[in-house]
Amino acid sequence: MSDLGLTRFSINQMTVRQLTLPELAVACRDLGVPAVGLWRAPVQEYGVEAAAKLVRDAGLAVTTLCRGGFLTAVDPDERAAALADNRRAVDEAATLGTDTLVLVSGGLPPGAKDLRAARERIADALTELAPYAEDHGVRLAIEPLHPMFASDRCVVSTLTQALDLAERFPAHQVGVTVDTYHIWWDDTAPEAIARAGAQNRIHTFQLADWITPLPEGVLNGRGQLGDGTIDLREWQGYVEAAGYTGPIEVELFNETLWARDGHELLAETARRWAENVEV
Repeated sequence: MSDLGLTRFSINQMTVRQLTLPELAVACRDLGVPAVGLWRAPVQEYGVEAAAKLVRDAGLAVTTLCRGGFLTAVDPDERAAALADNRRAVDEAATLGTDTLVLVSGGLPPGAKDLRAARERIADALTELAPYAEDHGVRLAIEPLHPMFASDRCVVSTLTQALDLAERFPAHQVGVTVDTYHIWWDDTAPEAIARAGAQNRIHTFQLADWITPLPEGVLNGRGQLGDGTIDLREWQGYVEAAGYTGPIEVELFNETLWARDGHELLAETARRWAENVEV
């Protein structure tokens, strides 16, 4: 598939989670896919050091590690545990050779209703984590999630909110993740992308399409590129006008896609990427 021009293509491991890590490495090599975004759970299951060697031997760059975050707890023991887990995530990212750890910030604690207070607890946690990440050559990339996830998964719902947090820290420590699935609805997002680019805070750019009706549970409703309502090239244009020239990662959570043959799905996703991205 080298004729597709996949130089900037990265496949997020979750998109083809039916493939084991060794299977993914071989499939990427066979298809000419140059890079992967990895997830902590399957990497830990395989072994972090072993996974680092596997992708290195396959000639794959690791664009991101997902995920750190969940930093909104009030209970002191829970907060301490979250900070310790995020330090481990930084260590894992450094071992895997990626400079970007994606943060899903966390939802409201049980019984809580104060979104602003929850975001302040994220900032407090970043005060400890950002210098630690810098010491390990890793950047933290705050990912805003669609507002439907604000209660249970991420109180950071817009790029503006993500930047308001990130700007408290140097850009080489904390930036943002731009994911089309989560921001395509927000007409203030293009301005926020420009703001992030001016500060060199776009640490990763991810693609997924929006399809309806959403499935029950909504988490696994990301559509294959080109199947939904998002103008993916338009969003690529925004991030590139803001100065971003890095990898473009496809991250899909979709039960229907996961039920298919993983090699076929990877090949299809590479084709869809080539059809929907201007290279």
